[in-house]
Amino acid sequence: MQPDVSSVPDVSFVIAAYNAEATLDRAVASAIAQKGVSLEIIVVDDKSRDATLDVARAYPEHVVRVVALEENRGPGGARNAGLDAARGRWIAVLDADDAVFPGRVAAMIGRAEKAGAEVAVDNLQVVREDGVVEDAMFPRRYLEGLREISLATYIAGNVVFESEFNLGYLKPIFLRRFLDENRLRYDEKLRIGEDYILFAEALAMGGRCVVEPDIGYAYHIRGGSISRVLEPHHVESMRVADAKFAQTHRMDEAAQAAFARRGRSLRKAASFLAMVQHIKARSPLKAIRTALSDPAAVRHMGMPIAVRLRRVAAQFAVGAGR
Repeated sequence: MQPDVSSVPDVSFVIAAYNAEATLDRAVASAIAQKGVSLEIIVVDDKSRDATLDVARAYPEHVVRVVALEENRGPGGARNAGLDAARGRWIAVLDADDAVFPGRVAAMIGRAEKAGAEVAVDNLQVVREDGVVEDAMFPRRYLEGLREISLATYIAGNVVFESEFNLGYLKPIFLRRFLDENRLRYDEKLRIGEDYILFAEALAMGGRCVVEPDIGYAYHIRGGSISRVLEPHHVESMRVADAKFAQTHRMDEAAQAAFARRGRSLRKAASFLAMVQHIKARSPLKAIRTALSDPAAVRHMGMPIAVRLRRVAAQFAVGAGR
């Protein structure tokens, strides 16, 4: 459906794009193909080094509004620029290398407005780099059982390396008025986990989130994506953001318990990733010191890493004896 420029659109698609010349057309085309809603599409070029900006500007201005950032602001900053420019009643963030199915937004808005909710999520279709379509990310029965996502449920679904179903992959749509009234924006200091914090803040501020169990979003796995290359400094940034969240928002008992589990998981993840880095750098003593400083991390991450540490330590001992 073509964007409706004569009135407030039902939805604003915000597409933050960085070096996405190869996939941006797919994302934009899927947004244009939405049925049953009026829309606007905002592409924010995050100071790309390829032809992303040219691809975006190739569309007529009444179809795609382009925001070209003068400096790279990261995923959170680029999305914030899109949120500031958006006019729609609802905001749908779409990654530049993903896509949405035609009836997605209409179904989500319909469910949210019927329930009087400010946030809605749906299921995701996983697509591999080679184009092979995998199963849905979440079993339909699981999402049907949730119906709504509370703050406690969402935090519990973001316990690193422990959650049965990682709710951090959900792609919510937000009522724009709710975001603006609560001054909700992405944390631009985060390069990973910025989606989690915004979603959690929306729930903490009283936003209700309903669940549409149908698949509406095509999540394309991409090698080298920041979301798939977790490093120690990413985890540390998430721990800092969580600490700020705890100081700013009140949580009920269930949310506090989930928050504590997430905090422990982030600490273990930091230790585990530090061990892996030391192993890759062939620094077995540093890896062993890290393991000794947080043995729970080794137990939590399972036997393979513990076995690998022992083997590396043994190899180091042999080398030292020569």
